[in-house]
Amino acid sequence: MKRLLYFSLPLLLSCAGGFSDSSHAPERALKKITEKKIRRHVDYLASDALMGRDTPSPGLEQAARYIAGRFQAFGLQPVRESWYAPFTLGKIRLGPDNSLRVTSAGDTLSFRIKKDFMPFAATADRSISAGVVFAGYGISAPEHGYDDYAGIDVQGKIVLVFRHEPGEKDPASPFDGRKASDYSQTKYKIQNAIDHGAAGVLIIQDPLHHRRLKARGFPWPSLYKHIPRDAVPLTLVSTASNKIPAVEISEKVLPALKLSKSELKKWQQQIDESMTPASRELPGVTVMLRTSTDADLVTVNNVVGLLPGSDPVLRDEVVVAGAHYDHVGHQTGVPAEQDSIFNGADDNASGTSLLLALAEAAGSLKQAPKRSILFIAFAAEEKGLLGSRAYVDAPLFPLEKTVAMLNFDMVGRNSPDTVSVCGTTRSPDLIRINEEENRAVGLHLKYDIENLFMRSDQASFARHKIPFLFYSSNLHPDYHKVSDHADKIETEKIARIGRLGFRVLMRIADSSEYYRFTEPGEKKK
Repeated sequence: MKRLLYFSLPLLLSCAGGFSDSSHAPERALKKITEKKIRRHVDYLASDALMGRDTPSPGLEQAARYIAGRFQAFGLQPVRESWYAPFTLGKIRLGPDNSLRVTSAGDTLSFRIKKDFMPFAATADRSISAGVVFAGYGISAPEHGYDDYAGIDVQGKIVLVFRHEPGEKDPASPFDGRKASDYSQTKYKIQNAIDHGAAGVLIIQDPLHHRRLKARGFPWPSLYKHIPRDAVPLTLVSTASNKIPAVEISEKVLPALKLSKSELKKWQQQIDESMTPASRELPGVTVMLRTSTDADLVTVNNVVGLLPGSDPVLRDEVVVAGAHYDHVGHQTGVPAEQDSIFNGADDNASGTSLLLALAEAAGSLKQAPKRSILFIAFAAEEKGLLGSRAYVDAPLFPLEKTVAMLNFDMVGRNSPDTVSVCGTTRSPDLIRINEEENRAVGLHLKYDIENLFMRSDQASFARHKIPFLFYSSNLHPDYHKVSDHADKIETEKIARIGRLGFRVLMRIADSSEYYRFTEPGEKKK
């Protein structure tokens, strides 16, 4: 993390002292959170005029201007004289120089891109030459007592890992049964390899449940005539130097690695049956891997609004309330009579509208809480949590002064009196506060979205051990479909979740307490 300049937040022009009862938010402010106001926000953000709020797009920029205008109207303050926190993304295109060679027993074999190997979207523009370590599924899941990297040193090595996760076809698997958990995602496996010091990643289809071990990687438009030229991945430019070469290989590469499909099946079966790693070094093998990419740069914005704290000391501490305002855009080449716009009413016009409701309630306070509150509408969440990752990499206020983060993502569907909350394994103190404040709201609290932890913006803050709560009404059949329309949103439910969120936000912001962050599997005291 870059060294940041520390600066003090301005003191609000208000009388000294905090709320008379810090366990209850002021009723006058709570009354600002209404179904009618939330409906206006949802209808606008999920309208066809914004064309699905893709990152980047004119619709996203229009949504950003709307959110900034609301923050200003609600009496919040800009940060560093701006309502926007810009960051740079790269539209990644495959470069001309991509190669894979394997040397063993004095022989070197070269392999073909597309046929034998294919770079992933998250690959680096870099060349490496290193030994190889087989690292199972490439997963570290302490809450399940499972770690493919336990007992092996991959520093400076290339790791070979399976796709998917242990017990993929087993309903009793701790990895969410037959449903694919976030641990199965290739972007997680690549990041986990980086976190363990690996220099590169080779991913191969797991052979027990998949007959053909093909090199799919990312479908680069330059290699496929039927793929639109602009169908390219986005990357956060500030993290480009941390990337490593990452490709998927086909089974044709295995003999050069002194491996066979049957041997991989045996190792996979051992892992799945025992739920213990089978990781090992592949002796006498050197892989020379080059992946080449080019980037077209584009700037997008997180939208920020600040409520400065009232305490002379605690005002320098920040509580973040966040929601992502982007979605996935629209389809092209669709007949005019068919719906082509992914309006993203629940994902995440609902959470953004709740964030705006919180901002209005906070801005109406006659007396600010002791700590400052930073409201952030994140861009590029759908592209891999890029907006929140950009914020924590270059925060507006020091992360060591960031006390907690509340995130709202998809809060407008399913049961009208139920909200799902993530944080039980990492933020026990905030879970307790949420349960106490819910006594005044009466929502049914469910703890069934821990498996969605890595899919929303609180994960970026949790990587820095910042306590968080993630509120959601969970997935539904319209998730990431053109049918996610505003008329299906239950705005009264959003208002109820908003009243709970505001109570929790005020409870944290008007306190001098600090809260635990516990790693999954760590014993809570």
